[in-house]
Amino acid sequence: MRIAIVAPEQIPVPPILGGSVEITILAVAAKLAELRHSVTVISRSHPRYPNHSVVSGVHIHRVQAGSPSNYLARVRRFLAGKEFDVIQIDNRPRFVRAIKQMFPTALVSLFLHSLTFVSPPYADRAAAEAGLRAADIIIANSSSLKSRLGIRFPGVAHKIRKVWLGVDTARFSPADEGKSGRSFTLLFAGRLIPRKGLPVLLQAVKHAQDRVSKPLKVIVAGGSRNGGYVLRMRTLARQKGVSADFLGTVPHSRIHRVFRKADVFVCPSQEHEAFGLVNVEALSSGLPVIASDIGGIGEIVIHNRNGILIRDYRNPRSFAEAIVRVANDSAFLRVLKLQARQDCLNRFNWSATAIRLIRLYESPDSPGES
Repeated sequence: MRIAIVAPEQIPVPPILGGSVEITILAVAAKLAELRHSVTVISRSHPRYPNHSVVSGVHIHRVQAGSPSNYLARVRRFLAGKEFDVIQIDNRPRFVRAIKQMFPTALVSLFLHSLTFVSPPYADRAAAEAGLRAADIIIANSSSLKSRLGIRFPGVAHKIRKVWLGVDTARFSPADEGKSGRSFTLLFAGRLIPRKGLPVLLQAVKHAQDRVSKPLKVIVAGGSRNGGYVLRMRTLARQKGVSADFLGTVPHSRIHRVFRKADVFVCPSQEHEAFGLVNVEALSSGLPVIASDIGGIGEIVIHNRNGILIRDYRNPRSFAEAIVRVANDSAFLRVLKLQARQDCLNRFNWSATAIRLIRLYESPDSPGES
């Protein structure tokens, strides 16, 4: 198949620092190329990158971004006169109608990674639905996202399919078995914004630290455009007497090394997460995940199998109980670690994602997975 993938206009492919959508685009494109498909990615330009490069067998063409409408115009200019069997548009429903008009006989797919760009302020209901209706097939990265999209836009529910994301299991691999530190280390990785729930984790550690056999330490890997919020988080950690190492933004190319420094990953999200790529990266690194039971997280983290799900996720004491349990029960922790890694090898790898995706593109009318 001749496949074009249109990336969003905000972050280049490959991403310089991080961006789950762009990470997904390149990883899936590389696996599709391995399956002998011809894959072209159109992305925004960046001073570090040439206008055209080949990465893992994928041709990446970069155009000037600017506003979404300017970027779309340049994407269309690049696509004009070319032939593709499938055009996949990631996370930009507003692009679908214009590109479908250019390629009426191609399969135009909209791959959604969250509800963000079908919601205000990015799109009102009418504009979002127009983009969804123009797509031949809509891919959601979890059953949770598929369900929410179907409820919000029942007119297009019949063409929504689920394709889970994956992880590079070779790069995100467990630390050496001999690793043992004086402290029990909890890792938080993600943007430092209120919805990610870092205050809940810091308060949970305060409640837990006198009940575990080792001192608790928190590693915070992630930055924020709001310097005031970061300062508040540092202040909260000091006020609670929590040992916290704030690393700032860690480039995705190096983040796997940070995972290997931890014993457990904590995801205290306070709002819907469609999938949560970082949780899969943690599991692949052999880290059990203590996570809010919200959105698609429960499709990845299986309670008492590869992690612990927290139903009362707004309550720091609920996270504290889970932290105490895994920190004090080494046998339970080891079982979780082994299963975490195995689940990624079996269920969450990029080859599986690419295979599921191409099967849908070959037979878009098939029901696919639930």
